[in-house]
Amino acid sequence: MEYIVGVDIGTGSVKAVAVDLSGNSFEVDQQHYSYQSQQPDYHEQDAEEIWLSFQKSLQAIVQKIGYQPKAISLSAAMHSVIAVDESGNALSPMITWADSRSAAVAKKLKNSSTGLAIYQATGTPIHAMSPLCKLIWLKENDQELFKTTHKFISIKEYIWFKLFKEFVIDYSIASCTGMFDIEALTWHLPALTLAGIASSKLSLPVPTNYCSKTPALNMSFLNEDIPFIIGASDGCLANLGCMAYHPGQAVMTIGTSGAIRIASNKPLPNTEAMTFSYILDKDTYICGGPINNGGITLQWWLKNHEDQELDDDDFDSYFKQIQEIPAGSNGLLFLPYLTGERAPIWDSESCGTFFGVKLAHQKTHFSRAVLEGVCYAMKDVLEAVQVNAAPIKQIYISGGFVKSEVWVQLLANITGKELVIVQTEDASAIGAAFLAMKTLNLIQVYPEVMASDFEIIKPDLSLTAFYLKNFTIFKKVYFDLKETMHEFHLLNH
Repeated sequence: MEYIVGVDIGTGSVKAVAVDLSGNSFEVDQQHYSYQSQQPDYHEQDAEEIWLSFQKSLQAIVQKIGYQPKAISLSAAMHSVIAVDESGNALSPMITWADSRSAAVAKKLKNSSTGLAIYQATGTPIHAMSPLCKLIWLKENDQELFKTTHKFISIKEYIWFKLFKEFVIDYSIASCTGMFDIEALTWHLPALTLAGIASSKLSLPVPTNYCSKTPALNMSFLNEDIPFIIGASDGCLANLGCMAYHPGQAVMTIGTSGAIRIASNKPLPNTEAMTFSYILDKDTYICGGPINNGGITLQWWLKNHEDQELDDDDFDSYFKQIQEIPAGSNGLLFLPYLTGERAPIWDSESCGTFFGVKLAHQKTHFSRAVLEGVCYAMKDVLEAVQVNAAPIKQIYISGGFVKSEVWVQLLANITGKELVIVQTEDASAIGAAFLAMKTLNLIQVYPEVMASDFEIIKPDLSLTAFYLKNFTIFKKVYFDLKETMHEFHLLNH
């Protein structure tokens, strides 16, 4: 059986997935790695550790299957920045999407006409996650590193250079840097000027179907002539892996963070909510918005009530407990902005807040309010994405949360949308494999989901009407507290 390996280079792990030419995944290998936070607001990783994990995962899956793949295709997390020398060696740790040290830079730029113009040209929200804001911060705070760096690249570019000794960046990863004109498909000069760099400090942009063979590095477990396809970003490929790339279809992913994305044949800017417009391929943009606080919120809550490391039983017990609590948590609301928030408020200085606390509230009410808060945050993004898009009828869901019937049903009830489970996990890696199949003419069009392949979760519309009233208050609480949150953040930082 012939197969493609899709490799997803994520924030916490590299995952290699074998996909047959009918689009079915049948083997997986995952290699985990760590991150460091040496100072407040810092979130860094060792690029070399990720590169080694990439090799281990690729080797492991080929050895598990016992014969060579037809091709290898890459997916990667967005918004990373690595300063490298001419030989591609990292000069400092990789700054990840979760790093918020440039929050003040982003805040100033976001509130300017310059920032608005850059957003409209690049499709990337003005936020601390953006490589543009990271580079401005480095220019202002680490001049020696800024001057001595040969190029600023992402983790996928780092791995690609290790493989082929060329600095190239796919249009998809480029489109989430805040420095790439998503319609002209070139580096955006006003953004580069603001960052203080020339285009020579960045890699050469190439289409997402860009292909190379014969890696410069000898990997004995691979044949020399196996094509590598550069692929796209993890978010764009998750839509493709879920087979949701038509109008009216959205993909919702909740892992550590979360996102809602839809496919479009053109960018869909929303200047108020700053939804993103990233490139999947020459015909398709993936538009949407991310949240910071998904599964990490539940982990935070449970870790504060357990004396041991969390396991599956802890989460099962949590979902059983909150199932007994009525919708609305007896008048208790939770704003889940524990790490600030991205879409649609883009506020790094926001914070988590319980609202409506009464003597009658018990631990289980707080537990349910935490989960409802995450779902309200996702609905907030959904409404922002919906503004310029075709009506969304179904939402394809992926990520670890699909294992919980309670969470999935709650999300359906709060959004009022039908949720479709197609792939329980690995959507980004599977999407990378689909992209490779089309690139190599193994398929003429991307796979379509078959009715027998998915499960539909329908909302309870009576509860949707109830939750809509609470959602209105949820949004009002944030806007009423916004100024106070900022004052308190300044006082404590």
